[in-house]
Amino acid sequence: MSTPPLINLKVLDFSTLLPGPYATMMLADLGADVLRIEAPDRPDLLREAHVAAYEALNRNKRGMHLNLKIPAAVEIVKHLIQKYDIIIEQFRPGVMKSLGLDYDTLQKENPRLIYCSLTGYGQNGPLSNRAGHDINFMALSGMNSFSGTQEQGPSLLGVQVGDVAGGSMFSVIGILSAVLHRDKTGEGQHVDVSMLDGTIAQTLISAVEWLEEKKNPDYETGLFNGGSYYNNYRTKDGRYLSIAAMEPKFFKILLKVLELPESFEIIDQVAFRDLVRQKIITKTLAEWTAIFEPLDACVEPVLTMEEMEQHPQVQARDMIIHMNKTDGTTQKQLAHPVKFSKSSPVYEHVGPVPGEHSEEVLQEFGYSADEIKQFRDRGVLG
Repeated sequence: MSTPPLINLKVLDFSTLLPGPYATMMLADLGADVLRIEAPDRPDLLREAHVAAYEALNRNKRGMHLNLKIPAAVEIVKHLIQKYDIIIEQFRPGVMKSLGLDYDTLQKENPRLIYCSLTGYGQNGPLSNRAGHDINFMALSGMNSFSGTQEQGPSLLGVQVGDVAGGSMFSVIGILSAVLHRDKTGEGQHVDVSMLDGTIAQTLISAVEWLEEKKNPDYETGLFNGGSYYNNYRTKDGRYLSIAAMEPKFFKILLKVLELPESFEIIDQVAFRDLVRQKIITKTLAEWTAIFEPLDACVEPVLTMEEMEQHPQVQARDMIIHMNKTDGTTQKQLAHPVKFSKSSPVYEHVGPVPGEHSEEVLQEFGYSADEIKQFRDRGVLG
């Protein structure tokens, strides 16, 4: 196996729930040594409600318990950052400072430290200490003001756009950018990632239209939000077919399949959308899939998760992997999405039991068995 690209990076992960752990999963997949540090008495709603998801998000990582309210635990962290040169934390602004673990304090211990703070609203501003979840970031970004229907308003998505795309991905970009900066200058820095900022960034097309043209988007009025024939269409058997045949060459194919004249011109997008709807409802999804499968027309079936797993393209891209569990069984998970010609992702094991590697890590850093026992007795390790 080739060497993973991030093999020399060592990350202390103080994050919880989805955004931070997703970011460090991406880093761990690429070879980074990620140590997940959790408070012994702090519940994790994701772990409690979705065990398999928790194990997937924390794959390839090690787990350690530290009660950061005890000074000895803070000293352990200061010891760890001599080798673990990246920190990602997901507390509200000021929490890590109250523990003596903020960037300004720790960078004195290690000037090369890269410290990523991932929060809902960033380190400054009137909402910086406000609680928030994915739907809140989408609401404040303006995204939900044009993502939905005229009749029902905003639509709920089944994925976390603000958390993952707005938070996790920009954290990875920020951390790796800081690594490149450090490689050139030798200095670390604080990376401030706001999930609201990251969600706003995804509204680029609509945002620029507003900023430059004062065109405020609304439900079902734009090219991609239901105001055109770019849409999902119900089939005869209650399934759905996605149609995105926007370019002329794809549109011609669509017209031919729908038995419309090649010279057909769209006068009214909504009227044409309704016409397409009337056509698509006449056949089952399987029938439409068979018709469009040999055609290059940007028309695809809306798959269930089961169908996605079995799809030839997904299998060809090795997007489903089998991760080892401690009981000798395996668990199906999604693979790292980036493919490299010279490197390979790491798939060693599912997420650890919380605190599983506490003693192992302390031993690696030179703590004696007696010291570790004292930590146990004093509640430092839970």
